[in-house]
Amino acid sequence: MSDRLLPGPLWLAGCGNMAGAKLARWLDEGVDPAQVSVVRPSGREVGHGIRVTTDYPEDEVPAIVMLGMKPRQLDLAAPALAPILDPETILVSILAGAELASLRARFPAPRTIVRAMPNLPVRIGKGVVALASDSDDNAARALVTGLMAALGHAEWFDDEAGFELASELTGAGPAFLFRFIDALAEAAATLGLPDQQAARLTLRMVEGAGALAAAADDDPETLARKVASPGGTTEAGLKVLDADRALLDLVRRTLEATRVRSLEMAEAARPGAD
Repeated sequence: MSDRLLPGPLWLAGCGNMAGAKLARWLDEGVDPAQVSVVRPSGREVGHGIRVTTDYPEDEVPAIVMLGMKPRQLDLAAPALAPILDPETILVSILAGAELASLRARFPAPRTIVRAMPNLPVRIGKGVVALASDSDDNAARALVTGLMAALGHAEWFDDEAGFELASELTGAGPAFLFRFIDALAEAAATLGLPDQQAARLTLRMVEGAGALAAAADDDPETLARKVASPGGTTEAGLKVLDADRALLDLVRRTLEATRVRSLEMAEAARPGAD
């Protein structure tokens, strides 16, 4: 499987939580650790026999380079990395806010630059990866699609505006869902269930409900109505959530906050930004 996923060496420039989750999944999917190099200033090992260096390797030309450092570190990494890349190298960035134009200004050689926004469930092959590129190299795009599809669901966007909106939904969404899971469990505990039991039951409920929503022909609103018998307990709870569209308004404001921050990060990542 590694030959199908990787046509040559893969370099990870930085390996934080998200990049590390992707790498772990690729290894599970059969990627050969000998094909992978992690470049990080700390030199800290990542295990699995993967080479970790503090400088970019000189003994190979990478087929794919993934930028996995923090967005604010882009200008620190680019001067050393850019001269190494050739036109055939596929550059994949998972840096929030770093637009294609900003990346091309720093990395002029690669013909194909791809923005990819994964979410943390990629670690178990249940992630969502939004993709965008200005490249018309179909072979390169197909290669990236295969690599990202090994992490879950990969979907391309024709423009960066759509990509950004999807990234805000699917990239940040798991954190918002985790907060709601925690709130449900804590609420149940305050009403009398033991803490651990409330947490356990909530997690199992969310797992089953999510699987049902993904498999059902009905939309979530219809499914909610099917759970709620007229005059029953579920309907009473839904009336609280639906009152004055409070839940929808809260979620909209939550996503809007991520969008505003994304625009700020894009501005900061543009060449010449202070």
